Amino acid sequence: MQDFLFESERLGIRRFLPTDAEDFAEILTDEITSYFEPYEAFSEQAALKEAERLTYDERFFAVILKDSGKLIGKIYFESMKYFGSYEIGYSFNRSFWGNGYASEAVGAMFKYAFEKMKVRRIYAEADVRNERSVKLLERAGMRREGTFIKSAYFQKDENGKPVWSDFACFALLSEDFFGNN
Repeated sequence: MQDFLFESERLGIRRFLPTDAEDFAEILTDEITSYFEPYEAFSEQAALKEAERLTYDERFFAVILKDSGKLIGKIYFESMKYFGSYEIGYSFNRSFWGNGYASEAVGAMFKYAFEKMKVRRIYAEADVRNERSVKLLERAGMRREGTFIKSAYFQKDENGKPVWSDFACFALLSEDFFGNN
């Protein structure tokens, strides 16, 4: 039995372990999964090294299928050091997309954060072209608060010039989560 920090119906969420390296490498080396991430797809060797690094980084949580023990995703959750706000981010193994796992994991993270950590506000930013992520954040009950125009780039064009992206900003307050607004 795994030692999870918190669970949902099908998933367990815990800190990363050295034994997660191979499963996590499946996510990091996938060019489609990493397209909207602030990094390019990792080589196999670099992915194994990154997985090891995350065992010491408390901003990241491993998302595990309870029935098989397979790592299928990661959640990034970091305090922004002011007024009880945290940023959430995530990526999941493409082989498991379309099964509701990301929504389930994000919902479980919200529950844990608001109930146990006493977080006041959670926010997320999603590239507006990443329709799957935008829809997930909306389904999770987050409010779209605005769009940052050409605020960052993670890719360059064939001439080496930045390809700027617009980011939608979403947020959820604890009072909205608990329904006492």
